[in-house]
Amino acid sequence: MNFILWLLVIACFVLSFVALVRPIIPGIPILWIGILIYHYGINQWQLTMLFWVILVIFTVFIFTVDLVANKYFLQKYGSTKWGERIGMLSVIVGSFVIPPFGLIIVPLIAVFLTEKAQGKDMVQAIKVAWATVLSFITSSLAKAILQVIIIFIFIGFVFI
Repeated sequence: MNFILWLLVIACFVLSFVALVRPIIPGIPILWIGILIYHYGINQWQLTMLFWVILVIFTVFIFTVDLVANKYFLQKYGSTKWGERIGMLSVIVGSFVIPPFGLIIVPLIAVFLTEKAQGKDMVQAIKVAWATVLSFITSSLAKAILQVIIIFIFIGFVFI
């Protein structure tokens, strides 16, 4: 039974990284599910209060970094509210259209067209479109690094 539970834990960890290119998948909650499977299914005494505090801190940090990175790039380049909304939606759509290139191409085109429709000139619309793509890439990279750190911390608490 432990073997199957370990497979589920590993599958959750892998799926949390898939979420970086399939934004419709909730990556961090799936990472938590993997840890909870270990805790409640394999060994509920292994993970200490210190581990859970660290996990909560990293989780809050991941969500904060994601929000701040997106807000920073989009505000810096003057995105409209519609540009932000279309950017978020187009990243999800783009993950299903010619993956992984759709994650860049679809938001780039969709935000550009949205900003043009909102009255921005060509140069400004291109800047906002690129800022949307850059914010997605930056936040995804930050999330990936933090997820790796969380997994290493988990491994440290479980095996060391």
